Amino acid sequence: MKCTLMNKNIPVVTLELDEDTAAIIKVITPLNLAYLPVGVGTRKGVPDKKELNDWWYGRAIPASRSGIQSALEKMGMNRSEQLLTKCYGLSLSDQYWMKPENSRLSWSAVNFFENSFSDDIGNVLFDQPINHQAIDMMSPCNTSDGWLKKRWKIINGKRCLVKTGSNPFMQEPLNEVVATKLHQRLGCQNYVNYSLFWENGVPYSVCEDFIDTDTEFVNAASINRSMKKRSQNSSYQHFLQACDQLGIPGMKEFLNYIMVFDYIMANTDRHFGNFGAVRDVNTLEWIGPAPVFDSGTSLWHDKLTKNIRGYDAVESKPFYADAERQLKLVSDYHWIPFEELEGVGEDIQAVFGTSEVMEEERIEAIVRAVQMRIGKLRDVSNR
Repeated sequence: MKCTLMNKNIPVVTLELDEDTAAIIKVITPLNLAYLPVGVGTRKGVPDKKELNDWWYGRAIPASRSGIQSALEKMGMNRSEQLLTKCYGLSLSDQYWMKPENSRLSWSAVNFFENSFSDDIGNVLFDQPINHQAIDMMSPCNTSDGWLKKRWKIINGKRCLVKTGSNPFMQEPLNEVVATKLHQRLGCQNYVNYSLFWENGVPYSVCEDFIDTDTEFVNAASINRSMKKRSQNSSYQHFLQACDQLGIPGMKEFLNYIMVFDYIMANTDRHFGNFGAVRDVNTLEWIGPAPVFDSGTSLWHDKLTKNIRGYDAVESKPFYADAERQLKLVSDYHWIPFEELEGVGEDIQAVFGTSEVMEEERIEAIVRAVQMRIGKLRDVSNR
């Protein structure tokens, strides 16, 4: 199947896709290479096919997604990559899409920012019923990342991401709300605001899309791939150098913030896919760091209550596996309003107190552990 990779209304490169696997099997004609996805290189003026495939397949629902195999069986598929072509590769994180050869489709007619989309895929992913036989595949849920169950839904005219949690505590959605309150106490202006709702005893977090028709989210992994890493540089140094080379403003200060925030939250999964930068798709000018989002895998969400201890080592990402070592990368602590952090325990109590599966003993253990980490952070800042 021949098609053109488009960035909004701009044709970028013509390609040939395998109809069974959705793999890019041939790069045909480069058209506007300035609009290639960030991190996809060229060789002699032709986009690298492997790097294009890595980017393309990176848009698919990962095989690790909870319940994905059962969902694929219901849709008559055996791999999530097959969903990509069912919605032209459209996403709510950027404006890239695949336009079939000789098609008269336009961006304005198909994009999910301005047009409605089917709830069918979201219902299948959440194991909810569909009221008709044929499944409508036009959905941004086809291109959503992450291992937790999630779906895009239009709520009061807003494009919103709805996520659930994992057993046994279903804590991740509540953690997102705690994270929102922590951002507010830290005085952050660049974060995604999460709210919470319960349905049939199950918690869900909800947030609005922070990307619109004129912007795109570029994750840190793509930024890293935009330049070759020097062997003498750490991953932290390489990422900042890549940001400097691309012209992304304010990233060092943002990393100072996010490493402090993640330390307090005991976040174990700040990987290179869930932070990055926002770019104007029309001018290709960088706006700055993307707002902080996806902080649910934190606050000892998968630990038994007896194993929640603030003084224990916590696995971290993205620069070091040791949270204490990663914290040493922070170059400035003076901005931290420690007096505001004194009320974090009350925030945690208020949010977790709504849970039907979290006992008071667990909530108190999390409060003590977070307060201990804030104390350790204060000690580090005074050195």
